[in-house]
Amino acid sequence: MKNLLIKISLFINYFVFAILLNSVGAVILQLQRNFDISKADVSVLEGFKDIPIALASFFIASFLPRLGIKRGMILGLVAVAIMCLAMPMVADDFWHFKLLFAVTGVSFAIIKISVFAIIGLVTDNEKEHSSLMSWIEGVFMIGVLVGNLIISYFIDDADAKSTEWLNVYWLLGILCLVAAAFVTVSTLDETEANKSSNSFKDDFVDMLKLAAKPLILVFIISAFLFVLIEQSFQTWMPTFYQDILKVPASMSIQAGAVLAGAFAIGRIAAGFVLKKIYWLYFLLICLALLVVCILLNIPLANSANLSGDVTWWNAPFVVWTFPLMGLFLAPIYPTINSIILSSIPKYLHSSMSGLIVVFSALGGTVGSMVTGHIFEAFDGSTAFYMSIIPIGLLTLALLMLNRMFKQKQDFSK
Repeated sequence: MKNLLIKISLFINYFVFAILLNSVGAVILQLQRNFDISKADVSVLEGFKDIPIALASFFIASFLPRLGIKRGMILGLVAVAIMCLAMPMVADDFWHFKLLFAVTGVSFAIIKISVFAIIGLVTDNEKEHSSLMSWIEGVFMIGVLVGNLIISYFIDDADAKSTEWLNVYWLLGILCLVAAAFVTVSTLDETEANKSSNSFKDDFVDMLKLAAKPLILVFIISAFLFVLIEQSFQTWMPTFYQDILKVPASMSIQAGAVLAGAFAIGRIAAGFVLKKIYWLYFLLICLALLVVCILLNIPLANSANLSGDVTWWNAPFVVWTFPLMGLFLAPIYPTINSIILSSIPKYLHSSMSGLIVVFSALGGTVGSMVTGHIFEAFDGSTAFYMSIIPIGLLTLALLMLNRMFKQKQDFSK
């Protein structure tokens, strides 16, 4: 298969960062248990991951092709590996976790922009681009699933103050080094990504001009709203399970794995479905089914009566069905990203990817913090019910995006 080795390296990189980035929900739960930090206070942890992603992306997107896509990926992986390997030895306060996620955020900005740019380099048409994007995002969710299961294995349900779970970072650090080695041995022709003859300053200005185009602006709003919704559920699912459903901490984190599994299935399946169904119809159906899941599952969760020795084998139906909303959330993000990226010249992919990462990061931060504060002030059910508002706004944004997408634009100007 053409470009097989570099494609596999993309899968591995996304797998590793999926574990790191989406461990924030488990870490938030453990910080509440270990250090007695309030939900409102610990909700800022998402910002320490996402704000560095946003800030770094503004500069990295234009600079990365000059640095070299592969070289940038290796630097990002090594930086995170160093942080992970240090965590079991030094992490005894909240600020250590803030620093870890800040470094992870900057590194992920490099990785995500690199991956999006490489997808454009190794695919030849819109359908191929969309399919590979869905597969990579599917692998990302498999990483989230595996990561939650691994972290839950290190959790001590009996001792809320135990920090033995930090030993998981030895494994994560080693995975980062393996991923860096894999990128090193893969080959990639970066010629197309370097076609722009502009200076770094000109490329940066061009990225800002790109954001000002009406079609791109509506797309950015769509990406922001989606990640706001997604992170509201992903980050706070473990806390919801422990506070509302009253299940053990390890099982709460495993619920995140079930959610991630649903995401993985949804994204991989979308790679096949989108070859048959027009993207807008498919995504509107997904959003409608997502609302149905919320309206059905939250009342079931509120009325659930779980015993003290609950396990996955004797848990009520809602414990399993609540995370299945990931099936319907899953296809939206990779689909809209692919549609935009496949419609612009390949030399603009790095800049466009930077915009995607910036506004996705901002959406994740806003979603997590808003959900955390509503969770603190009211309860988890109210917080999750409130997600219906951005779902409605996202539906309107997708309808506008489809209408504007049909009006072809010249992005070279």
